[in-house]
Amino acid sequence: MSLFDSPDFDNHESVTFFSDEASGLRAIIAVHSTVRGPASGGARLWSYDSDQDALRDVLRLSRGMSLKCAMADLPLGGGKAVIMKPDGAFDRTAMFTAYGACVERLGGQYITAEDVGVTPNDMRAVRTQTRFVGGLPEGEAASGDPSPITARGVFMGIKACVERAFGRDDLRDMRIAVQGLGHVGSYLCGLLHEAGARLIVTDVDLDAMRDAEARFGATTVEPDAIYDQDVEVFSPCALGAIVNAETLPRLKCKVIAGGANNQLSTPAFGEQVLDAGILYAPDYVINGGGIINVAAEISGKYDPEWVDQKLDRLIDTLGEVLDAARAEGRPTNFVAEDIARSRIVRPEPAPAPAE
Repeated sequence: MSLFDSPDFDNHESVTFFSDEASGLRAIIAVHSTVRGPASGGARLWSYDSDQDALRDVLRLSRGMSLKCAMADLPLGGGKAVIMKPDGAFDRTAMFTAYGACVERLGGQYITAEDVGVTPNDMRAVRTQTRFVGGLPEGEAASGDPSPITARGVFMGIKACVERAFGRDDLRDMRIAVQGLGHVGSYLCGLLHEAGARLIVTDVDLDAMRDAEARFGATTVEPDAIYDQDVEVFSPCALGAIVNAETLPRLKCKVIAGGANNQLSTPAFGEQVLDAGILYAPDYVINGGGIINVAAEISGKYDPEWVDQKLDRLIDTLGEVLDAARAEGRPTNFVAEDIARSRIVRPEPAPAPAE
């Protein structure tokens, strides 16, 4: 199957493959849209089973970034990078230095930052090669790790969903299952714990689960068992496509609201989620806090007040999506995508001057 025949290809502007023999770098950068501004999105470091899996991931993720930036009303388009994690030990600084050179070669079409498996310290190495990078730990406009802002937005979004699904504005004693205890998931657990929620969590990292037990009084379960928990809210904060034909019948929740990207196996699966009586917070709306934070850094002057205002407006937008979907009897992600697509419209070219 060719790139253009892939069901995940969505008229992407460019898909570029990079390799660097010295560092072992193998990466793909996908620019979905630059209609609203330069494409922005994090770099993901992951062990993919095949090049095809990596390509599918970067196509889906970059498309989601276009929708995310549009829903957050940012002057940015959507892009994403995936870096195929080498087997065994590797020189991390050398790899991200080489990756920075790849970003530079795109000439500003794509601005990178952190995603799964990547840290602010990695962005330091990237910065030695290119200025087209955000999520830096220091500098005049540095914003650092965007995960806490992403988690805060997800927390606010969960409250908005709970208000509509259960008619209450607090989370005390609400049972919430959190899948994934990485940067976003762990920060989210802290906020949920402070709000009095009862947490059930899982991760492939046993140390992360022990930490959640100790810090948040969380109940831990095996990764596959998270789908079977009797909870009010299921919060995916790991990888994508986890709400699918196999897992949906196992879910006992009334709300799906989390920080992971591309939570539905396909956008069309939103119909099945609606039919199951579950309120779904479209991932590229609820998890937009991180790109808002990076956008503030990209602007050249990081302003926490602007970030807070944008985050508040984003959650208002989520509420508008949820309410419109209920009124129209449509899947929430269908409503959200209609709004986002309407904001990604390339201007008509100016007519040629009369001779």
